[in-house]
Amino acid sequence: MSAGKVFKLGDNVDTDVIIAARYLDTTDPKELARHCLEDALPGFADQVAAGDILVAGSNFGSGSSREHAPVAIKAAGIACVIAKSFARIFFRNSFNMGLPLLECAEAADRAQAGDRLEVDFRSGKISNLTSDHQYQARPLPDFIRELTAAGGLVNYAKARLSCTKSE
Repeated sequence: MSAGKVFKLGDNVDTDVIIAARYLDTTDPKELARHCLEDALPGFADQVAAGDILVAGSNFGSGSSREHAPVAIKAAGIACVIAKSFARIFFRNSFNMGLPLLECAEAADRAQAGDRLEVDFRSGKISNLTSDHQYQARPLPDFIRELTAAGGLVNYAKARLSCTKSE
């Protein structure tokens, strides 16, 4: 379960908009977060709070397959991204980095910047606490919820390996 304020973007937000190529000389999550979406949403890094939610249109995360994009979003404090659709490589990279995503066209269309959303990943229920609307996304499978709770694929694998070694 996650709840936060909406930051809204449109269609075809590519990875260069999420984190501009000029910042790809670092892999430090804090540094990437400082520059996340700075050209699309000036001041985003100063306004976003832990638990906030990014809502976008179609084809979110298109462009190059850089893992810096979901790392920057997650490190900025975004708890999840809700969009009409995601570029497939961004979709996989996000879960691998521990950033949950939900596809829900109705929520993407109706949620407004500044609204407060509550998201239940287990049921896929998205509640707009500002407008009192409910939306339904496909629930995240148990494995994906475990993977994102662990902080991504590497941490998930490390935890699973240490469980296996101790048995």
